[in-house]
Amino acid sequence: MTRAPLATSFDGLEVWFLTGSQQLYGPETLATVAAQSQRIAQLLDAADEVPVRVVWKPVLTEAGAITRLIREANADDRVIGLIAWMHTFSPAKMWIAGLDALRKPLAHLHTQANVELPWADIDFDFMNLNQAAHGDREFGYVQTRVGIPRKTIVGHASDPRVQRELGVWQRAAAALAASRTLKVARFGDNMRFVAVTEGDKTEAELRFGVQVNTWGVNDLAAAVAAVPGDEVTALVAEYEELYDVVPELRRGGERHRSLRDGAAIELGLRAFLEEGGFGAFTTSFEDLGALPQLPGLAVQRLMAEGYGFGAEGDWKTAILVRLAAVMGAGLPGGASLMEDYTYDLTPGEELILGAHMLEVSPALTTARPTLEIHPLGIGGKDDPVRLVFTADPGPAVVVALTDLRDRFRLTANVVENVPPRAALPHLPVGRAVWRPQPDFPTSAAAWLIAGAAHHTVMSTAVGVEVFRDFAEMVGVELLVIDADTRLPDFQRQVRWNQAYHRLAQGL
Repeated sequence: MTRAPLATSFDGLEVWFLTGSQQLYGPETLATVAAQSQRIAQLLDAADEVPVRVVWKPVLTEAGAITRLIREANADDRVIGLIAWMHTFSPAKMWIAGLDALRKPLAHLHTQANVELPWADIDFDFMNLNQAAHGDREFGYVQTRVGIPRKTIVGHASDPRVQRELGVWQRAAAALAASRTLKVARFGDNMRFVAVTEGDKTEAELRFGVQVNTWGVNDLAAAVAAVPGDEVTALVAEYEELYDVVPELRRGGERHRSLRDGAAIELGLRAFLEEGGFGAFTTSFEDLGALPQLPGLAVQRLMAEGYGFGAEGDWKTAILVRLAAVMGAGLPGGASLMEDYTYDLTPGEELILGAHMLEVSPALTTARPTLEIHPLGIGGKDDPVRLVFTADPGPAVVVALTDLRDRFRLTANVVENVPPRAALPHLPVGRAVWRPQPDFPTSAAAWLIAGAAHHTVMSTAVGVEVFRDFAEMVGVELLVIDADTRLPDFQRQVRWNQAYHRLAQGL
């Protein structure tokens, strides 16, 4: 079957490499600066850890050229960010107007052309050429003075650590670019009487660039009803190739009709999203209209392709799932809606069992899922079909986006997915079992103190660093719960952050 793919790759994206210098040194020195900065840019562009193309730009030596180039970058949708390096001593006042106009993420690369110093050959010509040690400090001052959020990366461009840090920053920048064009379709409202799934959609568009709007669930039902039968048959055949389909759902099985209904929901939902240019969506079991069953299988498969999703109308988590999918493009693992469901409270060995009603992405596993049908017990519809699996063991992060009335807050917990302690024959859903850092009591208490949501995105493709860079880019608070978290310090951080973010908004 041919489908219009949702863009979840870095194809066509660019990061521009800007080099600062000045006319003082003359054409011969500037030619050397250009050649050396090109080599640095090429080194980064060729690195496996740097997923987005790095494009070198001519050396900048005066304010007008800097401002024009930055405005050009602002207007070019291919450009997701800029890397800046002051090769020689570049008087930073010439950067003020350009930085003030900047609307794309900035990485300040504090490096130099050589790794080691040629001690026996150093003269003042060498010193005048290789002045990044204080040229970048001048640039850092002006960035701080202008108030530019940026990622500062220190070290030689050949260092794998530097390349990894730049790659993480690029993934965050790609997520920001995706958020600025993201459209979320909400089918119905959020779950009744639930607080955390509410939020300010206007502020979300201002802060993240995301459009969040609502459509009646029967608009979706109409798209499902319009799906041709031969397309349903073809998709069912695809299911039987990809998954272990239980006999009752296979062709000729007594519940095959339910599988066809699930396939029709996927095809209708996909068509609706593609026609509207949506990259994320929500549903609610309380508002299913004419749909025959709660979308489970369809949601799982669309998330695995990179669509964002939030259950029960939770559009904030739908945004996070989409952005995490972009961040992890090309990496093993995936991103999924997740919910802390229940605990194993064995002292010193506590674990969290996460799941949802149906909607956990199979991108979290490399195993072959089973495709099953079971009663749901809520929603008042036919039994829904769904993929059943357990997330692969390994490192992961769970992140929540919460509306605190005057701002948004991201809360992230570093975790380790582990195998269940026993089989789960009576839990036929996608699920994950994890051990949170630094330990369960500290993690849970910190999460509650942060007021973080019960819906999260789980990413097994990227770590907390990319969310840290993203939060810096958009000016959103991020609280991290990891191996270094201590509860008294965390409580103080929450209080300090409250004051800081109130003041940062201005009067």
